[in-house]
Amino acid sequence: MDDHDREETSLSLPELVDSPPVVMSPRPDGVEVVWSVTAPARGWVEWVPTTDDPRSQRTVDRRVVDLDRYGFVPQGSRIIRVRVDGWQPGTEYLIRTVTEAARDDRRVESEWKRVRTLDPDASQSSFVVWNDTHQREETLRRLDDASPKADLWVWNGDVCNNWNDPDEIAPTILSPGGRDATDGRPLAFVCGNHDVRGPWAYRLREVIATPDDRPYYAVRSGPIAAIFLNTGEDKPDDHPTFEGRPAFEQLRRVQADWLAEQIRQPGFADAPYRIVFCHMPLRWLDEPILTDADYADGEFDHYCRTGRDLWHDSLVAWGTQLVISGHTHQSAWFPATEEFPYAQLTGGAPASWAATWIEGDADSERLSVITRRLDGSVLHETSVPPLTFPVIRLGRAVTSKDVADALDDE
Repeated sequence: MDDHDREETSLSLPELVDSPPVVMSPRPDGVEVVWSVTAPARGWVEWVPTTDDPRSQRTVDRRVVDLDRYGFVPQGSRIIRVRVDGWQPGTEYLIRTVTEAARDDRRVESEWKRVRTLDPDASQSSFVVWNDTHQREETLRRLDDASPKADLWVWNGDVCNNWNDPDEIAPTILSPGGRDATDGRPLAFVCGNHDVRGPWAYRLREVIATPDDRPYYAVRSGPIAAIFLNTGEDKPDDHPTFEGRPAFEQLRRVQADWLAEQIRQPGFADAPYRIVFCHMPLRWLDEPILTDADYADGEFDHYCRTGRDLWHDSLVAWGTQLVISGHTHQSAWFPATEEFPYAQLTGGAPASWAATWIEGDADSERLSVITRRLDGSVLHETSVPPLTFPVIRLGRAVTSKDVADALDDE
């Protein structure tokens, strides 16, 4: 290499795009596509139905999403997000992203990627769940290798250790383990306590897309109605290590009001299968009520007692069959009881020997849920029949007996 070659190498610009196009927030009418860039850039999504040839420029020109909600071409200096609307339920499309640098002539076109919208009327649906991956690269790669394609990939919290470095947010979310984890399984993201921790945690929302741009939401996929709740931190908001940043006690109350309405919505009130995803479990092996002194000594909540107290009546009224969580780094199964008529499942993590992935498959006869280790061995396996009773409407708190009576009436 001569001096001229060295000079050209030192002046060369980095790659403009440093993540795959990540498909998030799947809906019956579209998705949101998020990718990361290394310099100020504008970008858009081109799409075609799988029946069309994406190599036809005339076809692609008619199907470009290049407008954000404020009238700009989607753009950013680190993250570009494009919400795609107007698609048909249960339909496959091909998408690619096009990115152009704002200050030079660099242009990057991604590979075409297959995406499928959710279908609330489908007879079948599937999901895959990861939790507590904590930026463990080997664990992430092995999870990606082991997990099948699915209608929903639920990343159920604690994707990081803490957000102490803002530069870690984009690669952690968009390129976990250096992979395109949303290839064949669009992402439904759930915040864990570590994901909302650290001085840069407030910037996570720049990267994460949800259907209504909130950290709690609901989707219907085939016979499955899924509700995603944010359990917040595992210590009180006023814990000194948080430096006054969180307001999760209030957010849990907001979710309680939302949940009471959501379970009555069409497609949810009478769904055959009713599942809740939340990072911290709502039930655990032992359930002490910690004091300020306990928290000061380093203790933390293994389950979300305050969330459960606020949400329990709605979960029972809805007929929730299963709550799927993480947080404890211990895979565990708690069957439904008279006091808590919803079962609780937690996944293990984060080391590869302890990590698990959860697979759910539903059809008209049953919802089957299996927890597997990375070697494929089964830790827990259960199935539940479909429900036919709607949300129970009573002028008082719902009890497990109300649910049992409704089941007897089926």
